[in-house]
Amino acid sequence: MRILVMHGPNLNLLGRREQSLYGEKTLDEINALLKKEGQTMNVEVVAFQSNHEGALIDFIQEQTPSARGIVINPGALTHYGLSLADALADSKLPIIEVHLSNIYNREDWRARSVIAPIARGQISGLGWKGYLAALQALVVELKAEASP
Repeated sequence: MRILVMHGPNLNLLGRREQSLYGEKTLDEINALLKKEGQTMNVEVVAFQSNHEGALIDFIQEQTPSARGIVINPGALTHYGLSLADALADSKLPIIEVHLSNIYNREDWRARSVIAPIARGQISGLGWKGYLAALQALVVELKAEASP
């Protein structure tokens, strides 16, 4: 089973950027933890980050034919990335949206997600552990759907 893990704009700065909100782990460290967890569940984790909405869309279109689900932290594209939301919906894959900080405990505009209506679920405010929780939940759900 292949799961895509996508990171939107500015997440390449994790570990240096506003550590009080986003934590001290770097994106490489988070991806390594996700790949390790994937191995324990017999899942291939393919991680991708871009600061460009078009690059994220290209990745979705190229990779979804061989994937079973998507974990995505869209970053600021959460609030206005309509092209990204369309590409995710067109993938027809189950999606779990992740946010390191609690987007409902910050500025009002952060609480609106254009991704949430097409996602099976959203994890917000658990820091890097939210990615692991999303991966685990998605894999358990996919395996349950595959079992008669």
